[in-house]
Amino acid sequence: MKLISWNVNGLRAVHKKGFNEFLASEPSDILCLQEIKIQHGQLGEELEPPATHARLCTHAEKKGYSGVATYLDKSLSLKDKKTKHGIGSTLDHEGRFVITEVEDIILYNVYVPSGTTGEERQNAKYEFLDEFLEHLKALPKKERERVVLCGDFNICHKAIDIHHPKTAEKRELSGFLPEERKWLDSFLEAGFVDSFREIHPDAPENYSWWSYRAGARGKNLGWRIDYFFVAAALRSRVKNAGILNSVMGSDHCPIFLDLD
Repeated sequence: MKLISWNVNGLRAVHKKGFNEFLASEPSDILCLQEIKIQHGQLGEELEPPATHARLCTHAEKKGYSGVATYLDKSLSLKDKKTKHGIGSTLDHEGRFVITEVEDIILYNVYVPSGTTGEERQNAKYEFLDEFLEHLKALPKKERERVVLCGDFNICHKAIDIHHPKTAEKRELSGFLPEERKWLDSFLEAGFVDSFREIHPDAPENYSWWSYRAGARGKNLGWRIDYFFVAAALRSRVKNAGILNSVMGSDHCPIFLDLD
């Protein structure tokens, strides 16, 4: 099973930048998109998924904001009645989850909020993260051991995951704050594995997001903030994981997971 995750920074925008060509060149069983920035009534024919795939979306109440979508190959066994679009979080109205049971996994497509706009939003991010982790810990063990999580987490975990760790620490940049990184420590300790680091434990300069400023992408001045996490019980089924950093169309690039 091949899974791809991509923060597209606008579904309509990425369709104008070669999205269909990307789908043809990188076929996947499951494609998870974040920050689609579109509502149900705006999904016209030109934005339809390939005929081979079904699409499940969650939209923000606020127009042009947030939202996630999961594209599933129709040959997969989907327990559609168990699909969820939130976890009871204070930010569920922002459209940050699509949770599906497909084949024998429980797939979380998630878009974690950013805290870059100020203290109020950073505090909302901390609250969201705490609610998210408590939700996962509260799952029955048999369910938690089947969980795969992907999406934009808006956090760099280690110094190796960011091009300027000392500068980011000094400037106290959201996404690399000590409290955020400790949360990811707690998240992994709760029984989850970073699939990219499982395959590439020491590989430097592998990023999934770049600022639009100062030619950051061309210089590879990036952050790794997009992840595929799997429950520790699924660790042996991770066959490959990587970053498709040559794919353009967004300030993020896609990441992938090959799961046995």
